[in-house]
Amino acid sequence: MAEENITKTLSSAAFAPKPGEIYEPYISHEENIAEFTLKAVIVGAVFGIIFGAANAYLGLKVGITVSTSVPIAVMTVGFFRLVKPFLGKTTILEHNMSQTVGSASSSLASGIIFTLPALFLWGLDPSIFSITLIGFTGGLLGILFMIPLRRFLIVKEHGVLPYPEGTACAEVLVASEVGGSHAKTVFMGLGVGALFKGMMSFGNFWTENVSWAIPGLPKGKVGFHLLPALLGVGYILGYRVSGVMVSGAILSWVVLIPLIAYFGEGLTSVLAPEPTALIRDMSSSQIWSRYIRYIGAGAVATGGLISLIKAIPTIVSSFKVGISQIKKRIGGDDFEEKRTEIDLNMKYVLGGSLLIALFIAISPQIISTVDSFMLRVVGAFFIIVCAFFFVTVSSRIVGLIGVTSNPTSGMTIATLLLVSSIFVLLGWTDDIGKAAAITVGAVVAVAASIAGDTSQDLKTGYLLGATPYRQQIGEMIGASTAAFFIAMTVMALHQVYGFGSEELPAPQATLMKVVIEGVLSADLPWVLVLTGVAFAIVAEILSIPSLPLAVGIYLPISTLTPIFFGGLIRHYVEHKSKNDENLLKHRRERGILLGSGFVAGDGIMGVLIAFYALKVGGRPSWNFHEWMGGMDFYISFGIFLLLAYYLLRTAMSRPESA
Repeated sequence: MAEENITKTLSSAAFAPKPGEIYEPYISHEENIAEFTLKAVIVGAVFGIIFGAANAYLGLKVGITVSTSVPIAVMTVGFFRLVKPFLGKTTILEHNMSQTVGSASSSLASGIIFTLPALFLWGLDPSIFSITLIGFTGGLLGILFMIPLRRFLIVKEHGVLPYPEGTACAEVLVASEVGGSHAKTVFMGLGVGALFKGMMSFGNFWTENVSWAIPGLPKGKVGFHLLPALLGVGYILGYRVSGVMVSGAILSWVVLIPLIAYFGEGLTSVLAPEPTALIRDMSSSQIWSRYIRYIGAGAVATGGLISLIKAIPTIVSSFKVGISQIKKRIGGDDFEEKRTEIDLNMKYVLGGSLLIALFIAISPQIISTVDSFMLRVVGAFFIIVCAFFFVTVSSRIVGLIGVTSNPTSGMTIATLLLVSSIFVLLGWTDDIGKAAAITVGAVVAVAASIAGDTSQDLKTGYLLGATPYRQQIGEMIGASTAAFFIAMTVMALHQVYGFGSEELPAPQATLMKVVIEGVLSADLPWVLVLTGVAFAIVAEILSIPSLPLAVGIYLPISTLTPIFFGGLIRHYVEHKSKNDENLLKHRRERGILLGSGFVAGDGIMGVLIAFYALKVGGRPSWNFHEWMGGMDFYISFGIFLLLAYYLLRTAMSRPESA
């Protein structure tokens, strides 16, 4: 059979092609093996719902989401091996289809949880139907707008744009054809992460947060949020990015907060924007909430805009190529139609985009709580313009730095600044204007986020020899099936914990809320915001990535320290393996797979706890960790160190054949 004759490794041209070299995919265009099958789509959709819910919880908790393509791929392979006696043999292209369908949900979750919780914070609670439609329309727009760019970004730029998650996913799927422990590693991480989270947050066997005051620094504090997901995220991000982020947190909590506390100690009147409390009566967390987050907002907005400015040459070239591709299709100037080169027909791309734009304009469920037809039309116009613009940006940026580091928040802030400014000129500054602005930003955020995921999936498909139009349809199915379940997860989490609470601070959505309120009411504390702008600019001058630093300034230090811990572990693992490329690759992948499992297990358990609390009317009130007494913090931190050691030991293992 054709499947028995395929090569067992990716061609060397998959990674660093020589000039003029033509890449031959793992499955040639002449082979027609099973790909778009019902079992592949269903399994992918189910895993997508699970990981989408987990990513939604993670993003609402700490303001960061991660790519789930690789863990879904390995779990798909493991599942199909388990049920092989019942469902029969599956192909590598079916496995790829499953991860394509499944990974769409995580990007959908990112766009939703970065924006829509702001509506709840304003008391303008959207319905589950509205959230579903926003995710659905944004997801379809992002996928459709990315399709004309595939030939340029994925094919012509092969060897220039590495698309790290897409390439890693292809490597994992090919390795799984031969065998190995990839799936086992993810499942172990998922189980350990869920068990740790359950015992800590549901069983209350140990505390979730530990912190220590810093002697000699007024209100200076360092702490740890002891979540498996954060440790896993740190390993995935690596030492460089996690180090820059924790540096921003140190700047906030060890420098800025003590300075504000020191100089504010003698003040006998309140200092705006705090309306009632004196600085000397405020805790470090209150100072962060009332002052530092505005500095962080200015830094994040500036970091995002700087990222966009850097991408202008890419934006222009991608626009030109995208338009030329559309013209060629419309003019009937088709390319040679090999199976591995067939995209979704452009008449469906253009027609679908127009229908979605019309639907947004006429549907009051998209532009939330809006009764004005004119406002919906204006909102729909900016959705289409900004979505097409930022889909191009996102698709190119993730090719360089990956989905996890995609500055979706920066693109969303840029959209909100533009839309809010237009609304001010038109006089739409009331609650309706706020709701309209955030929902426009939400659709654009979903579109930009899912475009990055689609690009990675199409890169995986390009390397493996998948059929592009089938993947594009699979991506749409994944976005469509996940939209309702993510909306349901968001509603449940809000009802149980409440957005803006300690359990679910929703930091990204809070930032978007601050931006809109400041522009529409013209009362942003500009001194603080401009201080953040200055920090971001100085970081760029010093060749420090401004966006990760800005995120560090904005988030609590307890969120960033465990992430840095994970980054340190990866740095140690890579340092110890630097003289053996194969060993380095194995250890890096093994740690990332276990870390991805931590993220999934932690998030899934968090969602399950939320649904339990929703069903019974509250969370368990017992506190088994009270027996620790004054040693509570130290024992809890020690248990977390054991988890970190497990990650280190697993990552440092040698290949089974070694």
